[in-house]
Amino acid sequence: MKLSKIKEILPTLDNVEFQLENGTFVPEHFHVTEVGQITKHFIDCGGVVRTEKAVNFQLWDANDYEHRIKPTKLLNIIKLSEEKLGMEEAEIEVEYQTETIGKFDLDFDGQRFILKNKQTACLANDACGIPAEKQKVKLSELNSTCCTPNSGCC
Repeated sequence: MKLSKIKEILPTLDNVEFQLENGTFVPEHFHVTEVGQITKHFIDCGGVVRTEKAVNFQLWDANDYEHRIKPTKLLNIIKLSEEKLGMEEAEIEVEYQTETIGKFDLDFDGQRFILKNKQTACLANDACGIPAEKQKVKLSELNSTCCTPNSGCC
C-alpha cells in the first residue's frame, strides 16, 4: 500500500486496527513509535546498483492498556512526517515485534490493515545461475503407452 492510500483510508475509519496475515491482531493499545522514509542503496548479486525507498511505520506494543490511537491522530503523525522529513510517495513497510522485529507489507481488507509477510527474492536471476523452475507434471497424466510391458522400450 502506498502512503497516499492510507491517507485516503484513515478518515473513513472509527478505529485503527492491524492484523497479521496469520490472523493474530496487533494489540489495540499499540503505539506508532516511528514514521519515516527509508532509502536502501545496495548492489544485487548480479552487480547492479539499486536504490529502493519505502515509508516506514514502526508499531510497538506497550503496557499502557488504555492507549488507543485514533485515525485522525495517525493521519496527523503522517502529515507531520511529510512536512518535517519531506517524505515522498512510496510503498509502506511496517516494522512490528513478533519473535523478532519483522518487516511487513501493508494491505487493507475493508475493515483493518493487514500486515502481509514479505519474501526475499533474487533480483538478478539471469546473472547468478539460478535454474528456471521446472514444470511440475503429475505422473498419472503422462502418456504411458511407450513403456508398457512387452513394448520394447526397456
